[in-house]
This record gives sequence, structure tokens and C-alpha cells, in this order.
Amino acid sequence: MFVQKVAPPGSRVESWTVLGADDAPVAAIESYLSYLSDIERSPNTVKTYAHDLKDYFVFLAHHGIDWREVRLEDVGEFVAWLRLPPAGRSGQVSVLPSLEPHVDAATVNRKLSAVSSFYAHQARHGVDLGELLVTWLAPGRSAWKPFLHHISKSGPRKRRAIVLKTPQRIPRVLTASEVQTILDACTRLRDRLLFAVLYDTGMRIGEALGLRHEDLAAAEREVSIIARVNDNGARVKTGRGRTIPVGGDLLRLYADYLHAEYGDLDSDHVFVNLWGEPIGHALSYAAVYDLVLRLRRRTGIDFDPHWFRHTAATRMLRDRVPLEVVSKLLGHASVTTTADIYGHLTCEDARRVLERAGWFPGTEVRL
Repeated sequence: MFVQKVAPPGSRVESWTVLGADDAPVAAIESYLSYLSDIERSPNTVKTYAHDLKDYFVFLAHHGIDWREVRLEDVGEFVAWLRLPPAGRSGQVSVLPSLEPHVDAATVNRKLSAVSSFYAHQARHGVDLGELLVTWLAPGRSAWKPFLHHISKSGPRKRRAIVLKTPQRIPRVLTASEVQTILDACTRLRDRLLFAVLYDTGMRIGEALGLRHEDLAAAEREVSIIARVNDNGARVKTGRGRTIPVGGDLLRLYADYLHAEYGDLDSDHVFVNLWGEPIGHALSYAAVYDLVLRLRRRTGIDFDPHWFRHTAATRMLRDRVPLEVVSKLLGHASVTTTADIYGHLTCEDARRVLERAGWFPGTEVRL
């Protein structure tokens, strides 16, 4: 089995499918991936689900299990199988118990989430799944409701039975000095503006690459993020737009960029190819990551564009911007998402709060 990119008829947005040994789409997976594309899920999301479901169906085929007759015990074996290296999965070699897992717990949980969503979709379309769906629902809210849910909804909700514990990771942020070093290392105003936008607004790199000139309002000092289809594949992740206030320095940098480098180029995209072909086309993800690699070598700072988003969010919270405001500016679906990602204090943050509260100079007890 392998994952294949496809171009749906009449659509500018790419999608993905899983082909079986006969080079034909696996029908059950194809129906679910088509559904995701129909409801305008990100192509990256569809691609990830395609790879996750491919792994699941390879496991089932290797063990001779029909996907409609899976038991919860089989799902547990799938988890153990995922942790094996490729050679161990195929049974070609024996794997020592001391060997580090091939994939981490977060990756396993993501694959389990994809599989559970796949089964929920099949259940909505009348596929008899026995007890599997009853004991293994997707975590959190689910659009699928069992028969007579209105009678039993006050009872305990069942959740996905298999979830691996994952360590909490504090997002990597850049210091002000590191941000300044990266900006100063940019030899083009376009590149400096790109990272300045990420730092000042906290938007995602895909949202920045999708910006049009009409999205920047100089008089209001605002930048609007609008969901639209872009030829460079840039997308607004949540599908909902938002408006972010920005500073005058950022808008002056934008004006300098237009005057010194952009000129009279006929394009509505803000970030475009100016020195490489095709001139005037929207800047691609690949071009940005090539730029990042050059800047890493030039500055000695190992960073990626998403760190600017983490840095902006952390900076806002440290400056006491309310959590709900930060959540709205970042475009998170809920405040809970913001709290889960950024609500963990570092030791330095805790010390700063304690010092403001006058904790350390206390004289009540002599140490």
C-alpha cells in the first residue's frame, strides 16, 4: 500500500488517497478521505490521515484481520506494532525489548485518533462495527451520536480506551536578542518583513504566505487573515479569518519593501518571488525553508518559522495580555487550546511573578 496525491476534478485544492496492492484506491479509506476533502479540511490534514490509515490497513493485512471485525485487543497490538522499526514490523528480524520505540507516544496517539475518526465516519454510514465503536470513541467532542443518545446522554461518556501518556513540552521560544539577530541577518527587505510579521502578529507561516496587499490596512494599523485558496498552497488553518492589530514599525517596513524591492510588480500577494523564477509568483513553503536554512547557517540559531508564533504568544502572556485575547489573536478554536500549549510557566516566569509579589525579600521568617 502507498499514499498517492490526487487532483479532484474541478478543484484547485489537492487531496490524497491510499492505493492497495492492485493500484486501486482502498474503498473504505477513499470514502473517508473524500469526505475530509469535501468539508474542506487542510490538504496537509488529509495527507496525514492517509498515511496513518495506510499504516493501520498494512497492519490489518499483515495479521489477516478485516477492518470491520477488529477487536480492542487488535488495536492494542497495532500500538505495539507501530513502536517497532520497519524490519520488525514485517517480521524479518526479532526486536530486543531494550530497543527505543520507533515512533513516540504523540505520533501513536495521532494515528489512533485518525483511526477512531475513520470508524466514527463508517458508523455514521451504517457500517456494523460491533462493540469496537462503543468502547473506542474519539477523544473530546464527537459529531457521532449513538442510537437513543437523547435518552442516555446524561450517563457517563465512553472515551477512546487506548491513549499513551505523552510528556508535556514547553514550546521553544526565541529571545529578543535571537529575533533581532535573525532579522538583521536578512539581506532582503522581503525576508526581514516576513519574519517581522511572524514575530509581531503570531500568525502561522501559511497565513503569512497567503497575505494579499488588501489585507494590510495602514490607516487602521491592522492585518486581516482571510481564508482563501492560494496557488502556493498557503492556508488559514482554522478556516476562519481574524484581524490582528500591528505596530507602526511593521507597516513602515512594509512600505519600504514595496518601494525598494516590490516596485511596480503586478501581483496581489505580499510575499512573492523577486529574484528567482517564476518572478511574481507567491512565495512557497519550500522557498521559506530554504531561507531558514541559510539563516541558520548565518546566525548559528537553530530555529523554524513556527518558533516566532510561540515567541509572540509567550511574549503576550508574559506582558499580562488576557488568555482569551491571546487565543483570539492566534486563531485558536478555543481558549483551552491556548492554555494547553502556552499555559505552562517556566522557572524564569515563576520567579518573575514571585518577585513582583515581593516573595523573596520577605522578612517574616529569618532563614
